[in-house]
Amino acid sequence: MINWEDVLKAEDNEGLREAKLWLFQENMRLEQEKMKLEQDLDRLTQERKTLEEARDKFNSERMCFKDEMNALNHKSVIERKRMKDEKLFFDKKMAILQNGFLQLDIDRRNFEREKYEFYQEKERSSRRSSDYYDYSDGTSIVGILFRNATNPLTLRKRYKDLMKIFHPDNLAGDEELVQMINKEFSRRKREEA
Repeated sequence: MINWEDVLKAEDNEGLREAKLWLFQENMRLEQEKMKLEQDLDRLTQERKTLEEARDKFNSERMCFKDEMNALNHKSVIERKRMKDEKLFFDKKMAILQNGFLQLDIDRRNFEREKYEFYQEKERSSRRSSDYYDYSDGTSIVGILFRNATNPLTLRKRYKDLMKIFHPDNLAGDEELVQMINKEFSRRKREEA
């Protein structure tokens, strides 16, 4: 470093020249430093601009992400509600099906019971129809019903009376007995003819 007081006191050219050279070199160094600082400033400005652009881009992406998340949350809430409604609907359908199966089972059991009762009644009925002929003297119930019908007029009158009593549409009706009455009436009518 140059002592400036010595340079100012020295009046020779050599000291001035040395001071000028030093000043020139110092000026050049400062210019280079200034250029370097300006380049650094430009670089920092460019980096700042890049960072600001990145920040703006980040903020816009964050806002888009936030909007997408809100939309997804909304869809999720709607989907959960739909799933809950579908589950309730499914549960109701399942309860209806279960009740239907229970009713079908009850109906099946009732049908089986009625079928059993029907066959029991049919068996009793077949026993009863065989009872129409089980008299010790060999006569049948139908023969007894037509016992005193000896002429065609009384035969027809007795037939009509018996039909009024035993017709299946009547309360005391019996289909098998009516069939037997019809057979007996036809047989007796043929015998008279």
